[in-house]
Amino acid sequence: MNIYVARQPIFDKKRQVFAYELLFRDSMENYMPQVDGDSATSSVLSSSFLNMGLDSLSGGKTVFINFTRKLIVDLIPLMFPSKDTIVEILETIQPEEDVIAACHILRKNGFRLALDDYVFEPAMKDFLNVVDIVKVDFMAAPMDEIREKVKDLPRKITLLAEKIETWEEFRDAIAMGFTLFQGYFFCKPEIVKGREVPAGSMTLLEIMKEVNNLEIDFERITSRITRDVSISYKLLRYINSAFFKRIQEISTIKNALIYLGQNELRRFISVIIMANLASSGTPELAIASCVRGRFCELVGDRMAKPGMNQDLFTLGLFSLIDAILDQPMERIMENLPLSESLKDALVCEKGPLADILKVSVCFEKGDWDNVAAQCRKLNLDAGCLPGLYKDSVEWADALRSI
Repeated sequence: MNIYVARQPIFDKKRQVFAYELLFRDSMENYMPQVDGDSATSSVLSSSFLNMGLDSLSGGKTVFINFTRKLIVDLIPLMFPSKDTIVEILETIQPEEDVIAACHILRKNGFRLALDDYVFEPAMKDFLNVVDIVKVDFMAAPMDEIREKVKDLPRKITLLAEKIETWEEFRDAIAMGFTLFQGYFFCKPEIVKGREVPAGSMTLLEIMKEVNNLEIDFERITSRITRDVSISYKLLRYINSAFFKRIQEISTIKNALIYLGQNELRRFISVIIMANLASSGTPELAIASCVRGRFCELVGDRMAKPGMNQDLFTLGLFSLIDAILDQPMERIMENLPLSESLKDALVCEKGPLADILKVSVCFEKGDWDNVAAQCRKLNLDAGCLPGLYKDSVEWADALRSI
């Protein structure tokens, strides 16, 4: 059985990743919006899901996982590590006596509890004595109503604003007392009127474009890396990281470049530059860009379209460049000598490359209906996606240490 798992970041006020929420389903044929009691049973959670490797998807972070009423009452969360898991109580669950009793047991075992999609109904108040975090859906109620209602919540409760889609909503939520945030505001540019793309950033983008050409000047790139202490240091840390599982350490730049080969070198240089560009904003953007780039590239491998893969890695990597530089995609693309097919995909969301990017974006959002639709459009076997996504996340997370 294929278990489709996507992760969504949850941020603190400094836009640092606090945790990931894991969204999953058991097939593309029988769509369930979250964990359905009839299909995602305790067997799926404890064997199929955990066998994927919780650590490989969490990046060492805490995870939020939704549990149904039956799974909570049956104390299935006890199968998970308490220090790394926040038990999310679905909004459909009522605070009945057996549920509250189970919540107390979970808390005594070190679990933190979160109440999903809290709608301020009096009948749900009993949960406020046993949960640590309350998630409020910013699309479910007017902003003024949310502002008034949160004032009545106990001060010990941590407030998490979900479905935050704009920077204005992010700032409003902070003003209301929310300290955790979930949504795709961070993937959108916070455009400052009149600001130009910094010259230094454009220089880095030009280098990234150079290494992503089909034919790169290997000697020139080697010379540049050798002269740059920072990149040299990061290269040696990367090549000796746990991701490569090497027995013998590589200690020279030349040997590291030989070991990587041209394709992996392209990825490495692109990733280092992307991380530099994102360093002053939300670091998660660099990781998300890397996941998208690698995922798009791996999907291209399965589609067996010659000559497309190099563009696909660049496509995914550049897909969040507008948010990283806080500028419209159109303006950034005007200054970059990318192919027209890449620009059509990034600016206009058109063409075959855009279709593959949509698979990646929908997968990471847990938008399973559109993932299935795009796979049908591309004649792509959806069964390969869980493994490709897992590999992409592991590859991108390995870069956090460099």
